[in-house]
Amino acid sequence: MTATITPTAVVRPVGRGSVVLRRFVRHRGALAGAVVLVLLFLLAFVGPYVTPWSYSHIDYTALRSGPSAEHWWGTNRIGQDVFAQTVRGLQKSLLIGLLVAVFSTGLASLVGACAGYFGGWADRALMFFVDLLLVFPSFLIIAAVSPRMPSGSWFVLVVLLAVFGWMITARVVRSMTLSLKEREFVRAARFMGVGPFRIIWRHVLPNVASFLIIDATIAVGGAVMSETALSYFGFGVQSPDVSLGTLIASGTGAAVTYPWMFFYAAGLLVVFVLAVNLVGDGLRDALDPTSRRRNALDSTSRRRKDALDPTSRRKKEASR
Repeated sequence: MTATITPTAVVRPVGRGSVVLRRFVRHRGALAGAVVLVLLFLLAFVGPYVTPWSYSHIDYTALRSGPSAEHWWGTNRIGQDVFAQTVRGLQKSLLIGLLVAVFSTGLASLVGACAGYFGGWADRALMFFVDLLLVFPSFLIIAAVSPRMPSGSWFVLVVLLAVFGWMITARVVRSMTLSLKEREFVRAARFMGVGPFRIIWRHVLPNVASFLIIDATIAVGGAVMSETALSYFGFGVQSPDVSLGTLIASGTGAAVTYPWMFFYAAGLLVVFVLAVNLVGDGLRDALDPTSRRRNALDSTSRRRKDALDPTSRRKKEASR
């Protein structure tokens, strides 16, 4: 009688990406924010193709008309379709936010990692440059340069926002690199003759990638808010192009009498920023699962302290 040997199943280790994705999907707020962001991107880039009106087309027979079957979100004071203008402004603001986040995060990671790894005069020179940019009045510089930009050159605004939006992140990356370069795997790679830039690319940056991803996600919302503020004061996207900031600025005076000229753009801006914050919180919890545990422990310790300290409990009841 011969014994039969059945092959055992090979258990493959679960990758970190799948673990992070699973944690992110379990975060209900982050999942809702991601769905909202996808819908906003579809509205921004598919919306211009589903409406018969262009953002620059003028309908002289419908001036400040309300939402109707012909103009879904109404028209503005000169007869332009509000839906076409809003999706165009949303598209422009999303592009500016994404590009600013990518450029600023990439520059911050490069400068911060090089300063922390090389140290010495390189660290001092790079940090002096960072401190110099921090004291520059970025809003005044952008406000002075933006009106002199030719029409349609919104990419210059992206460069200006990216140049003045990476310094704090670079300082954080530098401090993280200072601790990483003393780790065993970095020392081993250095003793094996691996070049410094290869070590930075293969060992340092992957270990700070979680922070960079979260920072880039938050930077998207910050860049959109900065562009909106600059465009609101006339220093951002220039006419005839539009953004959410220019639409909010032009519709502010008619927010009460003609609310469709203001609230669609303002509402999309609020929804986008909230969705980005939810996604950022979800990425933080997915990449660093101890953050939620720390918050839960802090809240539990505060509750226990209040329960053991009747004085603090009476103060809270009195403040209510």
